[in-house]
Amino acid sequence: MDLPLNTEAQAADTPPYRVARPERQTVPLVFASPHSGTNYSADFLARARLDATALRRSEDSFVDELFAAVPGYGAPLLTATFPRVYCDANREPWELDPTMFDGPLPAWVNSASPRVGAGLGTIARVVASGEPVYRHKLPFAEAEDRIRRCWQPYHAALGELIADTRSAFGVCLLIDCHSMPAHPAHGGNPADFVLGDAHGTACAPRATRLVEETLAGMGYRVRRNDPYAGGYVTRHYGRPREAVHALQIEIARSLYMNETRVERAPGMGPLTRDLKRLVSVLAGTDWTFLR
Repeated sequence: MDLPLNTEAQAADTPPYRVARPERQTVPLVFASPHSGTNYSADFLARARLDATALRRSEDSFVDELFAAVPGYGAPLLTATFPRVYCDANREPWELDPTMFDGPLPAWVNSASPRVGAGLGTIARVVASGEPVYRHKLPFAEAEDRIRRCWQPYHAALGELIADTRSAFGVCLLIDCHSMPAHPAHGGNPADFVLGDAHGTACAPRATRLVEETLAGMGYRVRRNDPYAGGYVTRHYGRPREAVHALQIEIARSLYMNETRVERAPGMGPLTRDLKRLVSVLAGTDWTFLR
């Protein structure tokens, strides 16, 4: 298992995101992967009570690699470098669990959201399996530092990409890329992909349908909004009336990786090729109907 165990100094020097840009953007598309970051600092690992592999199971591992072909089709790909368990870019900036901290939180912090209740706020209290992350309580200053160094720059970059795309093309379609763990089948029909458009409020149904039909045409099982209808990114940026559409794509990890060991599996190559085909279809679509 290949985990970059950065020193604290190296981690501090690592930008919180990277943008893979085409030579010239030719399509009104933006792709983003907020949960595939692997920059685990030594300081964070020392605070954690879990080993590196357990922490990594909260990642959307390798999703940035699955979509690496995006710039070749004329669109930018934004990727967070910080891990989801360290700071979650698909949450509001201040969704914090007061039980995690060694003192009271400011009154303006959102400590009552369902995500905070589940231990999965902007700073996660638990990993996906429900195990606590930290040995000890954190100072609020730690959360402030992570949000200002990681969350805010990531969203500033995402907002700029969306605004520039809409300005250039009159419309923007954001594809927010994620992976989902194995979970019990819904009605005996497990999904390979779940498309989240906040139940039709964040993205034009025609765009969601195009993605759905393209994936289904490759033989994949596709569901909409169940059990993932879209997180903060989808709901915050998806504003169809302003010609900005956002669609979350969740990919079953069983298609391409070993979840237990956090390793690439043989299916990664075929899935990458299929996602390249999907990107090609999206890049070849006339999106003026979204304006």
